[in-house]
Amino acid sequence: MKLHIGFDDTDSPRGGCTTYVAALIIERLHKLGVSFLDYPGLVRLNPNVPWKTRGNGALCLRIECEENRQEELKECVVQTVEEQADLKYKGTDPGIVFLQGNVPCGIEDFAKRAITGLVTKDEALKLIRKYRAEAFGFKKGRGIIGGLAAIGEELKGDYTYELIAYRTPENRGTPRRVKASSVIEMDRKLGRLVFNNVDYETGRVLITPRGPDPVLYGIRGETAEAVRCGHRLVVSEEPVERWVIFRTNQGTDAHLRRTVSISEVKPYNPVIVSGEVSEAPKIIKGGHVIFKIRDETGQIDCAAYEPTGDLRRVAENLTVGDFVEVYGGVRPPSPRNPMTINAEKIRVLKLASIRVYHNPLCPICGRRTKSMGRGKGFECKKCGFHGRNLKKIVTEKTRRLKLGLYVTSPRSQRHLTKPLSRYGQEKRGLPDFVGDIIPYEKISGC
Repeated sequence: MKLHIGFDDTDSPRGGCTTYVAALIIERLHKLGVSFLDYPGLVRLNPNVPWKTRGNGALCLRIECEENRQEELKECVVQTVEEQADLKYKGTDPGIVFLQGNVPCGIEDFAKRAITGLVTKDEALKLIRKYRAEAFGFKKGRGIIGGLAAIGEELKGDYTYELIAYRTPENRGTPRRVKASSVIEMDRKLGRLVFNNVDYETGRVLITPRGPDPVLYGIRGETAEAVRCGHRLVVSEEPVERWVIFRTNQGTDAHLRRTVSISEVKPYNPVIVSGEVSEAPKIIKGGHVIFKIRDETGQIDCAAYEPTGDLRRVAENLTVGDFVEVYGGVRPPSPRNPMTINAEKIRVLKLASIRVYHNPLCPICGRRTKSMGRGKGFECKKCGFHGRNLKKIVTEKTRRLKLGLYVTSPRSQRHLTKPLSRYGQEKRGLPDFVGDIIPYEKISGC
């Protein structure tokens, strides 16, 4: 029997991690004799929803097992989630979904909408009933939404991998001890096979999170072999309790959807929208840059925040008349600010000409002349020359900005944002191994 197991919302700001819950479930299911049909799926959902968890990631395990052991397996999963979830935290509402057989198109569509827009728990429950799936919810059970979406997203398009290594319990909550020079060396050796390990603008290592969760580090890459190699190259000065390789939609821009016009932009949706810069960029408190774009249907604010680094500098150098595409999540309006696109990327499609006007030079002595007033010509203060027919000299300013795509600095990129290094490396279709049995030892280790 083929069984899909989706779950979400087990963590809280105080600690925990749904990927760690997945790691424990994988080990326990292996001991029960199941076979794995794919790497564990780590599916990042719409990063703009107001009720999201930290990375808004949901998990799915796709297994094959004896039908008569189904109840035992489900009990194992439910028990592990109950043990590990931070149920005392107000905003933690875990959910688990079990689905037998192939994934229906209706659930695939639900997953796409959960990644690119907003979906509800009621929608999820209707689909669960329709396709005779089974759901378990703790407290409000909001995690059922993510659990069903993780099942529906089989990663048939572009995908990447992440190897996540976990800390031993006694080290959690203390500073992570990973040798920075080994991360830089790993990144140098593996090149474009891995991404977002280091922010070279600041020298900051990005594979180690900062919170109290059990993650020691996460290495993202193009293949399972690449992230496994990265794991061998990284030097940890504290023990690794266990590691798991996930297949994921991270770094694929899966959340972004192109809109036809500015009037179609809706709050909380990740969008790609094009328009002409309609007002000069302005820098506000904190160093953030705000600029407006417009089309025939309307106008909208766009923001490049100070931590976005290069993207902020690009936004600052835009001028009225430039034509751009803005990629990002839509922040709803507030009493103080209008609806705004928080920019993740900017593609400069056309640059406007910036004309600079200078007073003419004196034809007698070469000194810059002064205007005598509108229509009265120019005079030279040095030699006294008066030229009624002289006109201002017009030159075109050289733009520092070039056409092309600009992305936020790695330190401020969202999980789903596709970095520049991945362009040209996109995958199409399921991996060759999907449908085959994948050895547990290839997925996980201690």
